[in-house]
Amino acid sequence: MCKKFGVLLVKFVFSYKRQNTTSMSVENFNIKGLSAAEVRASRSKYGSNIIEYKKENILLKAIMNFLQDPMVILLLVASVIYFISGKISDGFFLASAILLISLISSYQNARSRNALQKLKDFTKPNCKVIRNGTIAEIKTEELVIGDSLMVEEGTSISADGIIEHSNDFSVNESILTGESLSVSKDKSSENNFIFQGTTVTSGLAIATITAIGSNTKLGKIGKSLENIKEEKTPLEIQIGNFVKKMAIVGAFIFLIVWSINFYHSNNIFDSLLKALTLAMSILPEEIPIAFTTFMALGAYKMFQNGIIVKQMKTVETLGSATVICIDKTGTITENTMVLAKLFSLKSNKITDLETVLNEDEKVLIATSMWASEPIAFDPMEVALHNVYAKVIEKDERSHYKMIHEYPLSGKPPMMTHIFEKKDKTIIAAKGAPEALLNISKLSDSEKNQIQNAIKELTNEGYRVLAVADANFEDKNFPKKQQEFQFNFKGLVAFYDPPKANINSVLQHFYKAGISVKIITGDNLETTTSIAKQIGFVGYENSISGDELMKLSDAKLKKRVSETNLFTRMFPDAKLRIINALKSNSEIVAMTGDGVNDGPALKAAHIGIAMGKKGTEIAKEAASLILIKDDLLNMVDAIAMGRKIYSNLKKAIQFIISIHIPIILTVFIPLVLGWIYPSIFSPIHIIFLELIMGPTCSIVYENEPMEKNTMSQKPRPFTNTFFNWKELSTSIIQGLVITIGTLFVYQYCVYLNYNEAITRTIVFTCLVTANIFLTLSNRSFYYSIFTTIQYKNNLIPIITSITVFITALLLYVPSLTKFFGFEHLNGFQLGLAISVGFVVVIWYEVVKIWKRNTIKL
Repeated sequence: MCKKFGVLLVKFVFSYKRQNTTSMSVENFNIKGLSAAEVRASRSKYGSNIIEYKKENILLKAIMNFLQDPMVILLLVASVIYFISGKISDGFFLASAILLISLISSYQNARSRNALQKLKDFTKPNCKVIRNGTIAEIKTEELVIGDSLMVEEGTSISADGIIEHSNDFSVNESILTGESLSVSKDKSSENNFIFQGTTVTSGLAIATITAIGSNTKLGKIGKSLENIKEEKTPLEIQIGNFVKKMAIVGAFIFLIVWSINFYHSNNIFDSLLKALTLAMSILPEEIPIAFTTFMALGAYKMFQNGIIVKQMKTVETLGSATVICIDKTGTITENTMVLAKLFSLKSNKITDLETVLNEDEKVLIATSMWASEPIAFDPMEVALHNVYAKVIEKDERSHYKMIHEYPLSGKPPMMTHIFEKKDKTIIAAKGAPEALLNISKLSDSEKNQIQNAIKELTNEGYRVLAVADANFEDKNFPKKQQEFQFNFKGLVAFYDPPKANINSVLQHFYKAGISVKIITGDNLETTTSIAKQIGFVGYENSISGDELMKLSDAKLKKRVSETNLFTRMFPDAKLRIINALKSNSEIVAMTGDGVNDGPALKAAHIGIAMGKKGTEIAKEAASLILIKDDLLNMVDAIAMGRKIYSNLKKAIQFIISIHIPIILTVFIPLVLGWIYPSIFSPIHIIFLELIMGPTCSIVYENEPMEKNTMSQKPRPFTNTFFNWKELSTSIIQGLVITIGTLFVYQYCVYLNYNEAITRTIVFTCLVTANIFLTLSNRSFYYSIFTTIQYKNNLIPIITSITVFITALLLYVPSLTKFFGFEHLNGFQLGLAISVGFVVVIWYEVVKIWKRNTIKL
């Protein structure tokens, strides 16, 4: 597993920087940074960049949770009653059961906690520092006081520091101040500090670190907030409310049963035990454990498949996604951005890079490089620097210093950089062709030539940027870059081929009932060409960002449902699209990687950031991160989300179905005064609970995805976990099993069997029904003969253990006596097993009807 996001891209970029741009970016800043010895000394004196929160006492918390568990409280009371009544062996058994339940619960909680901790450790970002005169990338916790931290557009600042150098640097400090507007800063400004947790919205800065860890401004705030509890998800709240209601019902019935029994017997301990038995059977304490286990381990399994889930609620939402909005560059395409062709206005021709370049074309390449960041991290800018190093005989980069920068802005966007060497100044710009066409000195004839070249290049699928320079004698540069009078130099065309698997990815989405929309800042022609190549549905109908912003909200809602291709988009337009889709009751997933994608990623139900090329702002805003920037992982994530949700439902439906016969088998003989009113005691109930716990939380969590999962439409995202159809199925299954156990009960009475034999047969029938229900409910559509072929190694293990332990109870004399059982002969055992089988297997007939009437 890779140790950091984008490791391959970062290595490539930095290897290039060391060869070509280190002198310009480090030497001209006159910043050498700390030496290795100084780093060690600083870390020894001031520690590491880690916020030390109050450590949670896991053991104490586990004990407190354990003592607050209603089932444990009931067991403790029952155990004490047994001891007081002189039934020492029964008391010890329940005490042992308490220990066993605590071990199972602790094991499941530890699995969940460890899975989530590994996710937290992996999502820690890296940072760039200058040490020994070179740029290095380190883990944020390795940052020390005195380090020279380099931050650039899209990154999250890792510690507090004072600015030593900056270029058009601005920061969003809303996390500290609540102000959403960016703040411009430089070395000479009154507020020349940067702070941990804030994000860079434009430019670049190098700062000397003055505070780390808990001593940072954010760290001190964090210390004061450490006791704030994390908000529960909607599904977690629903499940918690369901369990609480069942506990209240259990308490109410407990009082009624205890009162009735005490009235008839005047035996307080006996009546308490009977009432406690019923209360134990009602309480579904397995459900919260199942939920926590499924969500945490599901998130960890996604992580193993290259998907980081930052928020548990994302797992709940994934299976409901109806629309996915994707970017073109780096999502649909490889994001390799190879400079393939040039168009020089002076030469008026399109040139392949493989041919011999004339002087005008070399000037075009040089100008495009000067229009790029000196420390290139964008793939197109890396390509421009590489081509410049190859075709320009005299490399001038080390002789120039960047003195001013206009970051990417405008509609369509452009950027401008200004470099200086003694008395010579270079002003270079690049951006969307429309942006530079509007502000350059051009004749109508030249504009036609350029438009023809743009059309030819974009129709072939190239991504096109315009390049221009300007002459400006005054050192007081204009406030906006558009105020320069530019000289149009030409076009640079990049080829970014579609990813090899993108057509297959789209087909997976379409098959799953998820519509796909492309939202890109690129122009219509280039995007349409790529869309055709990959088999994208709906490339014929498109809208631009400017057109979209003119629509009313009502018209926009209709337009976004009909349109799949959105070009020349900017942040406000992207956000309007997401909100319009949400207002159409769509569950929206959106991919993004840039600073400008932050608002839309945050607004989407499922914000998806790219792990390699994604900025820290995008990753912070997103709820899910694709480590390898591969959209196929998103298909896997949706499949995993659907699987987790489906398996969790199976587990909870199983719990409901099997609890009903336990409750009614205890309740009905007791209340109706049947001949054997106390057919089950607490020791029998707790044994059944120990069977059900591992079954639901281990077996169903490990179930593979059903083969029809990704061919179904997304499930509706409602406020309730259960719909009546699903709940009624579980209730009917439980009632049928109850009919079976009560039939066996009465049949045993009819045959004049004593209480011990009757109890043994009813108990065995219930255990048998538990086993077959586990197998049958692996699917509510496919037959048991199909699901038996599903790969789940825990099924034979758990089933064998259940059968083995039940056999011990029935045929080991000491255990048989302890549980109040008797040995069963062949007929009696066959009766219990056959009824247990029939009361479950009837649902296979319902499945046959479903498969004949409902085609998936």
